[in-house]
Amino acid sequence: MRPVAVVTGAGSGIGRAVAIALEQAGFAVVLAGRRREALEATAALGRDMHVVVADVTDAKAVAGLFDQAADLGRVALLFNNAGMNVAAAPLDTVPPADIHTLIATNVTGAMLCAREAMRVMKTQSPQGGRIVNNGSVSAYAPRLHATAYTVSKHAMTGLTKALILEGRPFGISCGQIDIGNTVTDMSERMDAGVLQADGETRTEPRFDVEHVARTVVHMATLPPEANISFVTIMASNMPLYGRG
Repeated sequence: MRPVAVVTGAGSGIGRAVAIALEQAGFAVVLAGRRREALEATAALGRDMHVVVADVTDAKAVAGLFDQAADLGRVALLFNNAGMNVAAAPLDTVPPADIHTLIATNVTGAMLCAREAMRVMKTQSPQGGRIVNNGSVSAYAPRLHATAYTVSKHAMTGLTKALILEGRPFGISCGQIDIGNTVTDMSERMDAGVLQADGETRTEPRFDVEHVARTVVHMATLPPEANISFVTIMASNMPLYGRG
């Protein structure tokens, strides 16, 4: 029986690319997200992909997601990928509702998914598994006028470190992939130019999302005694260092 991987935010972009790569690497993949049509479009690109519509901010929906994943076999991996951003703006102009929604998705949602993954991985046989969190280069270097997003990704780093410790007695490993500008819809604005730390607006290079997918597969297929705790992947000329 093929090991099971749960991929959140699997309807597009990084989630879709990683789901396809994991299926090709031998996993049965559970595709989670809010939009059934987008998830089914991803599923059509593989042969052993299973659609589960679930909002990561809904605790009952997340529990149901992992129950369905466990019905397929041993849950070997969670790729904790679902996330969102809001329009760039000074913090004092960002609507409070946007802040609440972003934190609920990027932080609470990631924690709820990790919580249910831990529940299943602790009780399955053989015990254990792996969680890979999608951080961001914003997990350690802020972008101007992106405070809420930066806070959420710093929180992801805290989640990763805590899960490394908490999962250790149960054979559950956790790692984080911090990703720069990939060629996805979410980063299209980089081609038009984005605000830099010095106040200037400049374009930023992007790189193919397939490189992210291959990196996640590498993290996911390590033997239980090995773990990549943190890795950064980005375009070689991305102006990250010196940003903040």
